[in-house]
Amino acid sequence: MSESYVKEDSSYTIGVEFGSKIVNVGGKSVKLQIWDTAGQERFRSVTKGYYRGAAGALLVYDITSRDSFNALSTWLADTKSLASPNIVILLVGNKKDLEQEREVTFLEASKFAQENELMFMETSAKTGECVEEAFLKCSKSILAKIEVGELEPDRLGSGIQYGDSKLRHLNREGQSSRQSDCLCRM
Repeated sequence: MSESYVKEDSSYTIGVEFGSKIVNVGGKSVKLQIWDTAGQERFRSVTKGYYRGAAGALLVYDITSRDSFNALSTWLADTKSLASPNIVILLVGNKKDLEQEREVTFLEASKFAQENELMFMETSAKTGECVEEAFLKCSKSILAKIEVGELEPDRLGSGIQYGDSKLRHLNREGQSSRQSDCLCRM
C-alpha cells in the first residue's frame, strides 16, 4: 500500500515485505519503516515479532471481504498484546474503488474503530486515493504522542529514532527541539 501506484497485475504480499517512505509532517521529515505482514493466518506466527518496537500500525482490511474484516479482532489483539501500549493504530479499509462489491459498510467499520479507540479511514491502493493521507495521519499522531510525552523516543524499543542523536531531547514545555528528521517503525 505504500507505493504511489499499484499495477493492475500486482501480486499479493506473501510473508513479510519491507519498505520505507519519507513524509513531511509540520516541517519535519519523517522516515517510516514499513513492514507489510500480509495479514494471512498462515504467516501469523512469523509476523508476531514485527509488532515489537513499532511506533505505529496500520491494520488494513478489504472492504469487499467480510472475512478480512472479521479477522481484525485477532490482528488487533496481537497488536495490543505484542506492541507498546502507546502504539498508534489506524484502521484502514482498502479497495474503496470497489464500492459496488462492498461487504463491510463504512458505518460498521467506523463503529469498530470507535469501540476499540482506533483512528479510521478508507483508501484505494489501486487508485492511490487517501493512501498518502493514511501514512500522514499515523505519522502526525505519533509525533503528537511524542510531544505530549506518551511516546518516549529515548526508550529502548520505542520504534522512534531522531536522525541526529544530539537532537533527541524534547523540550518539557511541549515544544519539540529543532530536529528535522525522525524515523518511525510501523
